[in-house]
Amino acid sequence: MTASIRLIDGTTYQLREPLPRPPAAGPATSRIAYAAAHVVADPFADNTPGRPAVLDWDATLAFRRHLWSLGLSVADAMDTAQRGMGLDWGTTAELIRRTAAEAPRGRLICGAGTDQLEGPARDLPECIAAYVEQVELIESAGAGVVLMAQSED
Repeated sequence: MTASIRLIDGTTYQLREPLPRPPAAGPATSRIAYAAAHVVADPFADNTPGRPAVLDWDATLAFRRHLWSLGLSVADAMDTAQRGMGLDWGTTAELIRRTAAEAPRGRLICGAGTDQLEGPARDLPECIAAYVEQVELIESAGAGVVLMAQSED
């Protein structure tokens, strides 16, 4: 039996199984597509808001490996669910280190901000120092850097 869909204008389309799609042979060469990969929380840990986040590192890194296998690059530690609304700076720094250790060369960028500070920076030198600290961590891990804008709130 063949399934079909008939549109309101009378046009009929026959449904079929999707055609198989082979995995990517490698990363795209004409453009770089970045996936904003989410993290996987440890479902058995105390991930109460305000406490340090506890991640399922195996699942978090497996998802990044899957994205790389599709030919995508990864933009990490930039999503608001990760920065300032989910992950504390210590866990974010660990995410950057662990992801960079597995990332194919040139296939990872990470956000640098000032969220390790207690509240907003008191002055410009403190703000600059906070950015420098995060940029140095990201670069020493081997990832590319994206400077994230910070608000005064």
